[in-house]
Amino acid sequence: MATASIPPTTEARDVFRELGYTVSDGGREFVAERKWRRVFVTVLCLDDDDLDPYLADGDDAARLRCFVTWRDRAADLQERLVAAKPPYDWAVIGIDRDGEDFAVMEGAPGSP
Repeated sequence: MATASIPPTTEARDVFRELGYTVSDGGREFVAERKWRRVFVTVLCLDDDDLDPYLADGDDAARLRCFVTWRDRAADLQERLVAAKPPYDWAVIGIDRDGEDFAVMEGAPGSP
């Protein structure tokens, strides 16, 4: 079991691969691609992560964003994103501490 202060980077890559995506190399930020869809993924632990640098719009590759964290922190991350109102489509994936299961939480209704 991973500790809370370590982001679920390996688990995030495993989730996207399980969903049929090709995953780029990289650290806590990577690109997951499947057919026409390109998702910019950011993995956070939220213990000491400042969310602001990750909220920038970036280029066209960042139009679909997914933020991944531990499942017990996912609701907090979703609330922070709803309040921040980023200018792109986004979702949050919360991963169980054992890495065996995950939940997808969509962005706010009516968000871009």
